[in-house]
Amino acid sequence: MAEAGGRINVALLAMPEVTASALFGMFDLFSAPGRDWSFIMTGEAGAQRMNPYIVAREKAEFMAANGIMVRPDFGLADCPTPDIVCIPDFFVNPGEDLSGRFGPEAAWLRGVHGQGGYLCSACSGAVLLGAAGFLDGAEATIHWGYVRTILNNYPGARVNLDRSLVMAGEAQRIVMAGGGTSWHDLALWLIARFVGPEEAMRVARVYMLQWHDLGQTPFASLLGRTQAEDATIRDCQAWLADNYATHAPVAEMIARSGLAERTFVRRFARATGLTPLDYIHALRLEEAKQMLETGAQPVEAIAEEVGYEDPSFFGRLFRRKVGITPAQYRRRFAGFRKAIGSAG
Repeated sequence: MAEAGGRINVALLAMPEVTASALFGMFDLFSAPGRDWSFIMTGEAGAQRMNPYIVAREKAEFMAANGIMVRPDFGLADCPTPDIVCIPDFFVNPGEDLSGRFGPEAAWLRGVHGQGGYLCSACSGAVLLGAAGFLDGAEATIHWGYVRTILNNYPGARVNLDRSLVMAGEAQRIVMAGGGTSWHDLALWLIARFVGPEEAMRVARVYMLQWHDLGQTPFASLLGRTQAEDATIRDCQAWLADNYATHAPVAEMIARSGLAERTFVRRFARATGLTPLDYIHALRLEEAKQMLETGAQPVEAIAEEVGYEDPSFFGRLFRRKVGITPAQYRRRFAGFRKAIGSAG
């Protein structure tokens, strides 16, 4: 996972079909946190907070789809364990049968995810998430021109073109960005999630990414760290991802685990960094944020849908955890979602 110096390892998965602009652009953005703002302001580069590197099936260099040479830092077999894998967009014929085409990459992605890593895609890169088996029954997004590619190869996916960022899977560790330059937003979301919102804002300002201006806050997850070792807690997390609105979900998880209550609470906190109740609140509030960004439901209806019978309690909790009221959040981010959603 994160290297000894504390940097977050970010593997950029490349193949001959890759789009070089997204591949190298991601490399630049993930190299920036901690480094570039200091350089701009003082003339001295700061300590880099993330460690991007390019990984491919083999370490041998190859030519990308647009004729630019790519020299991978690692092959799949000798790649340092990443905290994050990003799959840039790449060229395949829309609707093409991709059966078995990316077998080694798919197996590697499953291994990274099994060790607790985040798997992220931009545009057509979501195809590799499908090849790895992560789109069956899951919500997904991709460039509008590649919807047939997803549905022809992975018919269980639920493609949503109305959201520029879609999070799925256990603890929302599968993150997909839509088409065009939405990899900018994906990179900034990941910087905010792993380094901090202020650093993501600084990167946005340095690189003049217009949809993250001073009046807006980057996406930041309320969830604590994920876990990959405790199978019992992992099973409860997977159940909770679809049942967080259930009445008394903590009791349900305890019963599901077969553990004594005190033992369950201790193991859950050790595995996730949050108490079971705080983790449930985080899941519910993250879903509420998505609904506020993308829909027009009244705040009271959203509160009930995510599991809160008392809308006043929901409002107080939201403000305490997110820093602004649900109504303020909607005003700030609904337009933002609409604007970046049009990029696809």
